Amino acid sequence: MERKKRIYRHLKTLEEAGAILRACFGDLRVAPETIAVREALDRILTEPVTALASVPAYHAAAMDGIAVKASDTFGALPERPLLLPHTAGKMVDTGDPIPEGKDAVVMIERVEEREQGWEISEAAYPWRNVRKAGEDIVQGEVILPARHRIRPYDQAALLAAGILSVKVFSKPRVLIIPTGDEIVRPEEAPSPLPKGTLLEVNGQMLASLAVECGAVAEIRRIVPDRPGKLKTALTDALAGRYDLVMTIAGSSAGSEDFTPVLMEELGELLVHGITVMPGKPALLAAVNGRPVIGIPGYPVSAAVAFGEFARPLLYLMQGLNPPEPDMLEVSVGRKIPSKLGLEERVRVILGNVGGKRVAMPIGGGAGVITSLVRADAILRIPQEVSGFAEGETARADLMIPREALNDRLLAIGSHDLTIDLLNSLLKEKTGGRMHISSSNVGSLGGLLALKRQTAHFAGSHLLDTATGEYNLSYIRRYLTEMPVVLITLVHRWQGFITPAANPKQIRGIGDLIRPDIVFVNRQAGSGTRILLDYELARAGIAPDDVVGYRGEEYTHMNVAMAVASGAADVGLGIHAAARALSLDFVPVARERYDLVIPNAYMEDEKIQILIDIIRSTAFKEKALAMGGYEVHETGNVVNQN
Repeated sequence: MERKKRIYRHLKTLEEAGAILRACFGDLRVAPETIAVREALDRILTEPVTALASVPAYHAAAMDGIAVKASDTFGALPERPLLLPHTAGKMVDTGDPIPEGKDAVVMIERVEEREQGWEISEAAYPWRNVRKAGEDIVQGEVILPARHRIRPYDQAALLAAGILSVKVFSKPRVLIIPTGDEIVRPEEAPSPLPKGTLLEVNGQMLASLAVECGAVAEIRRIVPDRPGKLKTALTDALAGRYDLVMTIAGSSAGSEDFTPVLMEELGELLVHGITVMPGKPALLAAVNGRPVIGIPGYPVSAAVAFGEFARPLLYLMQGLNPPEPDMLEVSVGRKIPSKLGLEERVRVILGNVGGKRVAMPIGGGAGVITSLVRADAILRIPQEVSGFAEGETARADLMIPREALNDRLLAIGSHDLTIDLLNSLLKEKTGGRMHISSSNVGSLGGLLALKRQTAHFAGSHLLDTATGEYNLSYIRRYLTEMPVVLITLVHRWQGFITPAANPKQIRGIGDLIRPDIVFVNRQAGSGTRILLDYELARAGIAPDDVVGYRGEEYTHMNVAMAVASGAADVGLGIHAAARALSLDFVPVARERYDLVIPNAYMEDEKIQILIDIIRSTAFKEKALAMGGYEVHETGNVVNQN
């Protein structure tokens, strides 16, 4: 096969690609099978189910008492009981058949047995306290319709009606084929992982997503980027028992992306390239009457492609319309740019802030799988729109239950590892109910988010270089009309993060202008950036004299990772981040890291629980164990205006 770069010949919109897929496979159904009712939970019925027996099958007592003929009890009152002969009533328990000639039950609390007979203090009308035959189910009636998903209650009703087995759609059989020379199964990965080697994790994500759609999924062994091997794998799969085949990677336009050509050889290439980001390289094909979906290799792209194409197809195979996502109208908390001509999916965190449903975008490209882990929703940007301005209304597809939104605390501001610790302790204390969704935009960005009422609280460590105080002067400057409470979370050490053993012997700020040193910086507006600029000014060093000054990261862990990976020789960050990656640390400054909370939210149950956790021994002990933190003032109110 010729190794040359391909191009996307005819990009399709999502609507066009979906229409093509439905036209080819909209009538495709998996074969029916008959299974035991006891094993039918969550399965889809292919046909209506008719009762084989009535429930109850006979007139039955609805409670303990005596079965009587109702007309014999007329006139009985609590103040004037009626005495019936023993032959006029028969003792019955709940569920017993009603004796012949009887049509009511007087409950046992209204009956006294006397030597002469039954003394009753309440009259009964016909069929009182009696379950009539067929009251629940009548033999011959339809209990459940076709295309019904069987629930636990349905299983009980089916068994009660004498039905032991049902006809359901087979679970769609899905084969997932990971491809690539650079990937390895996590279970077989060497340690340390060689450079250029990636762990194959998309297969498991796709398999589990397929299972959520009612399918059974199998992940094939990794197929190298060799046309012959890939062709053999696809041929075997499509000759086998699978209803849907998904290949991972190899569907793009690179020199080793062979799947499009193979699809043209083996069947029909329906679509190659979709006007959606992430997910553009997705491929749709038909081979031997079965669908093949080429899934892009980046995790977020893979998730988008599955959701747009595999998910609806798996439901259609089972005779169901794909369920619509739970959509929410949200207010965009920060400007989100987008390219015209491409429909974009943006991962966002959500919170109910000041009566608004606020959506804040999560940074990271299509390869950042944790952006899916952290996301509360996917915000859709239509291809004819060049993004959303702050405050605009947009549509978001929820990834969490709608009711969970009110239990979200939206934290915008400076990054610190203790925020993640707080989130873990908050979830633990509330049984998983409450959660902190955080976005790292720097301390100044956090204060501005509070001003715009798009966050519940902000983490901040802004140094006033004139006074040496933290945060107060910035609050007075930017939050003039918003009363806030300033609570100390921790004191922490900022310093130079270097590789283990500090091989280039970095000792102070003056080393940053050495020609053999590459620095990694934090973003403008972050407290760490302000600290760096302060130290550079004190040393008389111009920022442009520092190689790497313009390169920015948004978290301390990303700074540490840049050093650990060799992308930089040094960065300014917190001790805990250096310790987490076994890096060296040269202290520069001890600083106070505070939480800024608007007064308006202080009575919120979530905030109250959060403050209790901050002041707890458990939080302080865990923070100290991370290294580089001091907690002697943790939980103190610094200022309340």
